Amino acid sequence: MVTRCLLEYAFYLKVHNNGDMLLVCIYVDDSIFTDDNPSLFEAFKKDITHAFEMTNVGLMYYYLGLEVKKMEDEIFISQESYTKEILKKFNMLDYNPVNTPMESGTKLSKFDEGEKVNPVFFKCLMGSLRYLTFTRRDILFAVRVVSHFMEGPNSTHLKVARRILRYLKGTIDFGLFYFSSSDFNLMRFCDSNYAGGIDDKKTQLALFFSWGDIVISWSSKKQSIVTLSTCEVEYVAATSCTSHAIWLRGLLKELNL
Repeated sequence: MVTRCLLEYAFYLKVHNNGDMLLVCIYVDDSIFTDDNPSLFEAFKKDITHAFEMTNVGLMYYYLGLEVKKMEDEIFISQESYTKEILKKFNMLDYNPVNTPMESGTKLSKFDEGEKVNPVFFKCLMGSLRYLTFTRRDILFAVRVVSHFMEGPNSTHLKVARRILRYLKGTIDFGLFYFSSSDFNLMRFCDSNYAGGIDDKKTQLALFFSWGDIVISWSSKKQSIVTLSTCEVEYVAATSCTSHAIWLRGLLKELNL
């Protein structure tokens, strides 16, 4: 059975004949599977296809735009087909690709000159790009910057957003690569851009966490407060980074890692 309810989370539990269990946490349209028994996953797929479309292509699983290629001790997660759909939807298939999602030093403001752009179209574009950041952390910063102007977009903001699409055209097959490792050290990095916001003077904060050689968590956003010095900026960034690191350690401890 697939649980449908009005609660924030829904849980699915499949018990195998030998007592093994497959636990799945479903939040809106995202799912987390935890088990190492392929037969349980196959049984779950048969049940869930009654509610959602999920096509099996050999060793690749396509689910809500996510494609998973599983090899011996390696897993590659991408959204290649979804990226092609975005490029086709916004008529960017014929444009030349670029090497970066955003030009270095780009500064955007709500007072930038340019013709007004349909907000519905712009929100649709940014929503598609935000969902793509699930596997494409290389566009996360650029998408976050442009997303601030969804209420009153103009041609200047649209030009920057289209550059992200041109970058995607040249990197369609990019994704997340996970592999077996004996390094279980949790490493974290943080950085900040003092008063980087032109309109509100808020600082941009970036967090990056890796478990050994594998990236497991990342974030790019504005600080929630206005800092008054570069020293204060670094303290706020370090505090945010440490808080998230403590949460991750607690999560890994619950998983007996």
